Amino acid sequence: MNNSDTIFALSSGHGKSGVAVIRISGDSLANTFTTFINKSDFAPRRAYFCNLRDSMGELIDQCLAIYFPAPHSFTGTDVIELHTHGAPATINATFEYLKTLGMRLATPGEFSRRAFYNNKMDLADIDGLAALLGAQTDAQRKHALRSMLGHDSEIYRTWREQMVEISAYAAAILDYNTDDLPQNIGETIHARTEKLYHEIDTALQNYNTSRAIRGGINVALVGETNVGKSSIFNYLAGSNRAIVSDIAGTTRDVVSINLDIDGFLINLSDTAGLRDTNDTIESIGIERTKCEIENADIVIHVYTPESATHNKLCDNEIVVINKSDTTTTQNIPNVIYTSAKTGDGMNILTRALRQKIHEITDGTEDKLTLNARTKSLLESARDDLLHALNANENYDIFAEHTRRASDAIGKILGTITTSEVLDKTFSQLCLGK
Repeated sequence: MNNSDTIFALSSGHGKSGVAVIRISGDSLANTFTTFINKSDFAPRRAYFCNLRDSMGELIDQCLAIYFPAPHSFTGTDVIELHTHGAPATINATFEYLKTLGMRLATPGEFSRRAFYNNKMDLADIDGLAALLGAQTDAQRKHALRSMLGHDSEIYRTWREQMVEISAYAAAILDYNTDDLPQNIGETIHARTEKLYHEIDTALQNYNTSRAIRGGINVALVGETNVGKSSIFNYLAGSNRAIVSDIAGTTRDVVSINLDIDGFLINLSDTAGLRDTNDTIESIGIERTKCEIENADIVIHVYTPESATHNKLCDNEIVVINKSDTTTTQNIPNVIYTSAKTGDGMNILTRALRQKIHEITDGTEDKLTLNARTKSLLESARDDLLHALNANENYDIFAEHTRRASDAIGKILGTITTSEVLDKTFSQLCLGK
């Protein structure tokens, strides 16, 4: 990959649209811009209406063109944006023309990779950008945007600076006389290291919440056969997505739908009924039900009035007794009586589900947005800080482990990284980003 190439890509969505945004990045693109707009005098960051013509002088499209000079652009290089009509034929003709000018189509994430190399973004910001591009709900948007705009990076940089300083002081204890160092420096760096350890450990404890917001909160409807799980599923989904039948064992596989509840993405699953069976296909469905329970953030455990003997499946569980229209007795505490047939109690179930969702998500506004990569590196940093604390007054080991912890945080930011990490990070992004 040559960072001196001039690259281009479609930054707006594919398919028929009113406007398509084609982004170009390279060095010294001012002359190219004058060719596009057929003017030698122009101002940066101003939109110019132009007749875009190919190398033979044939009109491609009437469009808007904007020039962003380095370093005041997304990538830190010169950037040109062409706002053409969104017809696929127009986009293809523009691409072919740009190729005749010696430009090439960008690879996924290459624009952001240039921004990284030009210190416009770090890897934590890139992770936030990738999450923002995949955001489906308002909560996902807010969390990803905060990360992309540097909230997480600021925390990581603060941690790393403290670790580097602690490591330096630990090494200095070995090389300098006590009189030449700050008073009680040993106790001070131990206290600071312990504080960092607890801050990182707390961040890691919030990983499941971060994962739930980023990937969606998993809600599983479970229970024995023929208790009305599919009817409740269809009610919550607002459509007849699952087959409803009086025949036990109708649902043999997991049926899922994505919902937006209070701005949070909910992965709602209807599962096969739990029972002993000799049916091979149904047995597979029951095994998948058990996997859904293991991966669920919230379990809606459904019974009927006849089967209401509670066997707890999950810590975060809502117990529902469905088919309440078939009984006059509703005296079991801490359960929700519903009738998917008549709608009775379904509003209470919906409120209970919302409450569980907010118990998981509320208070996360200032928390780090973690993914698998950052989680693994934070675990390494936390473990090294613990090794440093356990070293007590062996400051040689203390300095080494706090240095390793700072390196782990450096890898999160990309100040210390490998090409493999970069390739994996930027490949998350689409063309034009």
